[in-house]
Amino acid sequence: MAETDSRPTNFIRQIIDKDINEGLHTTIQTRFPPEPNGYLHIGHAKSICLNFGIAQDYHGHCNLRFDDTNPEKEDIDYVNSIQQDVNWLGFSWSGEVRYSSNYFDQLYAFAVELINKGLAYVDFSTQEQMRELRGTLKEPGKNSQYRDTSATENLALFEKMRNGEFKEGECLLRAKIDMSSPFMCMRDPALYRVRFAHHHQTGDKWCIYPMYDFTHCISDAIEGITHSLCTLEFQDNRRLYDWVLSNITIDSTPHQYEFSRLNLEYTVLSKRKLIQLVEDNQVSGWDDPRMPTVAGLRRRGYTSASIREFCKRIGVTKMDNMVEMSVLEACLREELNAQAPRAMAVLEPLKLVIENYQGSEVENLSAANHPANESMGSREVPFGREIFIEAEDFKEEANKKFKRLVLGKEVRLRNAYVIKAERVEKDEQGNITTVYCSYDKDTLGKDPADGRKVKGVIHWVSASHGVPAEIRLYDRLFKVPNPAAEQDFLDSINEESLVVKQGIVEPSLVDVQLNTPMQFERTGYFCKDQDSAADRLVFNRAVGLRDTWARMDQG
Repeated sequence: MAETDSRPTNFIRQIIDKDINEGLHTTIQTRFPPEPNGYLHIGHAKSICLNFGIAQDYHGHCNLRFDDTNPEKEDIDYVNSIQQDVNWLGFSWSGEVRYSSNYFDQLYAFAVELINKGLAYVDFSTQEQMRELRGTLKEPGKNSQYRDTSATENLALFEKMRNGEFKEGECLLRAKIDMSSPFMCMRDPALYRVRFAHHHQTGDKWCIYPMYDFTHCISDAIEGITHSLCTLEFQDNRRLYDWVLSNITIDSTPHQYEFSRLNLEYTVLSKRKLIQLVEDNQVSGWDDPRMPTVAGLRRRGYTSASIREFCKRIGVTKMDNMVEMSVLEACLREELNAQAPRAMAVLEPLKLVIENYQGSEVENLSAANHPANESMGSREVPFGREIFIEAEDFKEEANKKFKRLVLGKEVRLRNAYVIKAERVEKDEQGNITTVYCSYDKDTLGKDPADGRKVKGVIHWVSASHGVPAEIRLYDRLFKVPNPAAEQDFLDSINEESLVVKQGIVEPSLVDVQLNTPMQFERTGYFCKDQDSAADRLVFNRAVGLRDTWARMDQG
């Protein structure tokens, strides 16, 4: 991947360089550990690029491991979508896909070891009692009445938990650490809970499931992870991470490092909020092009290279900040400006009749697929007496700033002739239905012979050859930069985040492959949507030609 040829530097890479120079590690092993309870979003893409990028650059390995300890919220569909997203972003994991559930037998054995050491106990306190005993940030917690149960009794109780002899919520296995610790995560955290839930990997073998904080560090150690990278909200949990590993018999001792999570303007990256958007039908699904999911971005027309470039630009730090949406959009815009082929599409068609054009004669005009890249070749575009132009490209009267078609004045049709608007036809409501023009047949590919200058250029589509298409104009899902800060984030949804137009496109677009980005000239960058069929074309706008939100924000 060309955009990663020059290695970025950040505090994590500096740590790795130091570890290698000091001989602490000879091979770097990272992992990407998603929970399969939703689709990946742009924040996960940052973590993917970091973990897999480090493995690539240091000739190490990166595992894909699903932290699948909560079967009630997990689904095999999420497992499959995550694998697809990682591959689409341009990365491959080492060996087979791994699951924390692969280690359930070992995790159970480590829990037994903690019990034998007097470092874990089965607690029958109710949730309300646990809340009361937990304490606050200013007040220490209090010991549970079950905390001093003997190891022998705890072993028997834990086996009963495994055998399904207790109801859900009746008891927990807790670590015995320090109820007066200033860090809440160290106040005897839960290690196992009872759940009678079918697991997508282990079936009905287990009715107790380990907690994330217990599972994660041990899974890292089993896999020989050298640098366990996670976001800053797990910073305090590093103490529990280290406590578990220091109190079980295991050779590998990985170290956890935290970096700031991605916060992106005009969207939400909380999985809970994303699930709410889907379940409340605020969007059409996880892959709705307005969603910040990798699947949604892909469907909208984002490329994997543009997302990798975005992750490279924002960098990796320990400082929380809000990244402007314009940074992400600029990465896509810059790539597609250089690489996307051009085509013509009219979103709000207005009929234009060239009266002095010869009857039903049709020409096939040549149009470059990219104005700055001859290697992309050209295509034929049919041209005839009747065409469609954008309704906004014509005015009966306008000032000199309007560089498009005006009654009595000339403009050039893209890749075609110079035309002059002569008269209009209107309906009973006074709306213009047809513009009648004349054309200068000697202006194909050249200026008028008498030296008159024509400044404006507009795009068009043949009326007889153009193909109807549904054009979906996607915009930012929220109206405010930080919707998560609102009292109810749903109140700030942008009602115009999706505007649908019934347009006309040039016939070459019929055969375009799904998700292939292109520029609709003078309109924006689009891709063909999966809802397209043999008799129905659907195109999604990925991003406009310019950042219109920047002007709105300044205004």
